[in-house]
Amino acid sequence: MEAINKVVAIVVAAGKGKRMGNDFNKQYILLKNKPIIAHTLEVFEKSNVIDEVILVVGKEEIDFNQEKIIKRYGFQKISKVIAGGRERQDSVYQGLVEVPKDCDIVVIHDGARPFVKEAMLINSIKTAEVKGAAVIGVPVKDTIKKVKDTLEVMETPERKYLWSIQTPQVFRYELIRKAYEAVIGGDILVTDDAMAVEMLGHPVKIVEGSYENIKITTPEDLIMGERILQKEEV
Repeated sequence: MEAINKVVAIVVAAGKGKRMGNDFNKQYILLKNKPIIAHTLEVFEKSNVIDEVILVVGKEEIDFNQEKIIKRYGFQKISKVIAGGRERQDSVYQGLVEVPKDCDIVVIHDGARPFVKEAMLINSIKTAEVKGAAVIGVPVKDTIKKVKDTLEVMETPERKYLWSIQTPQVFRYELIRKAYEAVIGGDILVTDDAMAVEMLGHPVKIVEGSYENIKITTPEDLIMGERILQKEEV
């Protein structure tokens, strides 16, 4: 296997807080007196396996992030802060376009998912080196029903085959760039990065993560996030 030259993380933080009940980006809500996005970026800043970070935010939030997030918290690995697009996939693609040519592995992560651990980064990067594509996930705990528009149950998939997928999602750069060019060029909507790779027919390997690796989307998630931080501080 060829040596890995560079690992670049794309942290996507361009979404608004609609489900949070706010008209501003949920990533800037304070969690233990620090913005959620700062907690997330701190993991990548301290990581031994991440060489560089590209932060994707709303166009009107670039200056705010430069001054109030990067400068205030002293982040050194963030090489670029760029504007995202209309959909998450557009934001990811904008990040991919900015990835340096000597990059081998791309780590794509949600800015509102601050509890990613170093072990998750290490394991998913190692897997992507070999398999080309790796995603963090956890087995579902609940029984899942597939339903019709009328909310009548169509089927009950066997639970042992169902996983809840999180980020980071990690890929060989050439693979994810090709996948996203196909998605953007074909005007196809994907719900996560792995789906773009799956559409190329390339297998994606799941790496087990943690139930605490939550994405903070609702007020209830904020409460859970506070509890996770309290537990980590003990």
